[in-house]
Amino acid sequence: MFSAVARIFRTPDLRRKIGFTLGIVALFRLGSFIPAPFVQFENVQACLAGNSTAGSLYDLVNLFSGGALLQLSIFALGIMPYITASIIVQLLRVVIPHFDTLYKEGQSGQAKLTQYTRYLTIALGVLQSTTLITVARSGALFPTGSVAECSDLIANDAWYAILLMVITMTAGTGVIMWMGELVTERGIGNGMSLLIFTSIAATFPTSLGTIATTRGIEIFILVLAIGVLIMVAVIFVEQSQRRVPVQYAKRMVGRRTYGGNNTYIPIKVNMAGVVPVIFASSLLYLPALIAQFNQPAAGEAPAAWVSWISDTLTAGDHPLYMLTYFLLIVGFTYFYVAITFNPDEVADNMKKYGGFIPGIRAGRPTAEYLDYVLTRVTLPGSIYLGLVALIPLIALVLVGANQNFPFGGTSILIMVGVGLETVKQIDSQLQQRHYEGLLK
Repeated sequence: MFSAVARIFRTPDLRRKIGFTLGIVALFRLGSFIPAPFVQFENVQACLAGNSTAGSLYDLVNLFSGGALLQLSIFALGIMPYITASIIVQLLRVVIPHFDTLYKEGQSGQAKLTQYTRYLTIALGVLQSTTLITVARSGALFPTGSVAECSDLIANDAWYAILLMVITMTAGTGVIMWMGELVTERGIGNGMSLLIFTSIAATFPTSLGTIATTRGIEIFILVLAIGVLIMVAVIFVEQSQRRVPVQYAKRMVGRRTYGGNNTYIPIKVNMAGVVPVIFASSLLYLPALIAQFNQPAAGEAPAAWVSWISDTLTAGDHPLYMLTYFLLIVGFTYFYVAITFNPDEVADNMKKYGGFIPGIRAGRPTAEYLDYVLTRVTLPGSIYLGLVALIPLIALVLVGANQNFPFGGTSILIMVGVGLETVKQIDSQLQQRHYEGLLK
C-alpha cells in the first residue's frame, strides 16, 4: 500500500494532477470563509457560536456548502444550485423530447445539455441568494438566537447593497462550477463530486467534536466504532450488483468475424445514488417552509395546522417525520431508477448488435426480463437508502448529535461513492504507467 502511494508521487503526470486538485480544493475552502459584502461578520460568528440549526430548513444546503451558508460567505450557496440544475435537466428529458434527442446525439448534444445546466445554475443562484439574504435580514436564519445579534447580520439594507450581495453570491456559484470543471479536465476524479466531498468532510471535525464535548469520550469512541461499521456496510452495498449475462452472436462482415463474446449488464443494488434522499429532504422542507411564512404576529397564538407542522414535520425526531421520510425515499428511488434505466432501450440496443440473454428471446421478452430484475433489485436498494438516511435522525434522539451527524444520510453516501470512484481513477492511472495499481 505504501509503495503504491510512493509510486503516485514518483509519477510526474499523476503528481501534477493530484497537486492541481488539492490546490483547487484549498481555494474552495478558503472562499467558504470570506464574508460577502456588507455582512456583519462578528454578529454571524456570535450567532454560529450560540446556536444549533438542527432540524432547520438549511441543514442540507449548509451541509453541501461545508458550513459556508450560515457564514454568509461568497461561496455560501456552494454546489447546491448546480446539483439542483443537473437533476432538473435530467428529469426534463422525460418531459421535453428535445432534451432526450440531445442526450442521444452523443457528445455534441450532451455539450448543449451541459450548457443549459450552466445557465440554469446561474438562474438558481440568483433565486437562492436572494432568498438567503431575505431570510438573513428577517432574523430567521438563526431562529434560536438573540434577536439583537441575529437580526442584525446585514450592515446595509440599501438596494445597491442587496444587489451587490446577490451578484457576489451568484458569481461565487459560477466560480465553484468553473473550478469543478477544471478539476474534471486537469485533475483527478469528477470535479463537482470532489468539491461536494470536501464540503462534507469539512463538517466532520465539528460534528465529532460536538459529540465528544457534550456526550463524553466513551460515547465518542462508540460513535467512531459504529461509524466504521456503517462505512463498511455502505461500501459493501455500493459495490453490490446483479450481473445479467449477455451473449453476442458471431456475424461475418466481409472476411472478418465480429461478436461471439460474452459480457454482462451490471445492475447495481443502489442505482439511484443519493438523489432520492435529496428529493425526499426537499419535499419534506416544503411544509415547514410554508409554516414559517405563516407565523402569527407577536402575542398571537399560531394556527392549529402551523403548530402541527412545527411539532411533527420540522423536528427530525418525530416518528411520523421518520416514517414519511423513509417512504418518500423508497418511492423516489423507484421513480429515479425508472427514469435513468430504460429496459426497452437496452433491449433494442442488444437486438441491434446481435446480443441476447441466455434463455430469453430478444426484443420485448428481454425488456420485460430486465424490468423484472430491476424491480426486485431496487427494493433492497431503496430500503437500504431509507435506513442509511434515518441514521442521523436516530443519532439526534439517542446521541444528541445534530442532523449533520457524519456517519449517515447524504454525507456518508456521497463520501463513500466519491471516495471509491476517485480511488478507482487513481488505480487506473497507475496501471497505465506501472502495470500495478493502487488496489490489489
